[in-house]
Amino acid sequence: MLDEVDRGLVHALHIDGRAPFARIGEVLGVSTQTVARRYRRLRTEFGLRVVGLPDPGRTGTTQWLVRLTCAPAAARKLARALAGRDDTSWVMLTSGGTEVFLIVDGPGPGAPALLLDDLPRTSAITGISAHYVLHTYLGGPTAWPGRLTVLDVGQRRKLLPPAPTGGHRPISTADARLFAALRADGRATLADLAAGTGWSQSTLARRIADLRATGALYLDVEVDDRVFDVTTRALLWATVAPGQLDTVAEALSGHEELAFVAATTGRTNLIAEALCPDPAALHRYLTHRLGSFDAIHALETTPVLATVKATGAPSPLGVRARPHSQTRYG
Repeated sequence: MLDEVDRGLVHALHIDGRAPFARIGEVLGVSTQTVARRYRRLRTEFGLRVVGLPDPGRTGTTQWLVRLTCAPAAARKLARALAGRDDTSWVMLTSGGTEVFLIVDGPGPGAPALLLDDLPRTSAITGISAHYVLHTYLGGPTAWPGRLTVLDVGQRRKLLPPAPTGGHRPISTADARLFAALRADGRATLADLAAGTGWSQSTLARRIADLRATGALYLDVEVDDRVFDVTTRALLWATVAPGQLDTVAEALSGHEELAFVAATTGRTNLIAEALCPDPAALHRYLTHRLGSFDAIHALETTPVLATVKATGAPSPLGVRARPHSQTRYG
């Protein structure tokens, strides 16, 4: 569904989501107009978006993974309602439509208000499981390698922004407005950002550069993974011996089938996201690669049926459903 120019553009945006189209065109060997046209087509037809997000490890923000069990008839409506909230991301229908999975972003280590106040009042919910993300091994600023297969080392070098210097940068009230605007569109022009934040363009340019330099802000890319031959996705909830958790998680982070690996609190202590071309490939991954880890004492596989919201606003394409035979996460 995508040719080499399309895939190269997606790869380039993963390297620098705000890279000018002229620079991307130079790297891909096509005109600026071609890059702009392909970008517009990918946005319209495949939900391509660049989103600007805070790195929890460098901004003091937190993430909770929430599983909500509910009646199938209410699941889709509940998922759409949760997708409309500013503090949620990756809202998905899972487990045959009987469960809603979502990530809840919080300003600090305390549980977000959504967990304590809003959810218990929703009668459609019959069960709640919340898992605090302790450490992310794969994900966030690290993109799924399945999308990064087009550009060679020389091409990547031409697009690489300066490496973050590290450090801790709490998000101020003013920064929160900027992050909200970048979450909606990570490639928004300085003029558009100025209209949304009330800052001057020069101030915005300095602030974005500073946030990216410290690693507090990173740019992610959303696109329908079916164009990369992914039809089967699943959340993997594992129980790992605590003393071997780091070893197992770091090993899993090198598996090309996985796009996300994190340590969490809760009955299970490790979660991963598997992306596979079909159910048979997922089965082989579970039985052969994961099955070789003796430290994994228990494993639950949760198929994802549809993504209602990714990291940004609810998908402009609506609920992104998968073929009937697939299994999935996001």
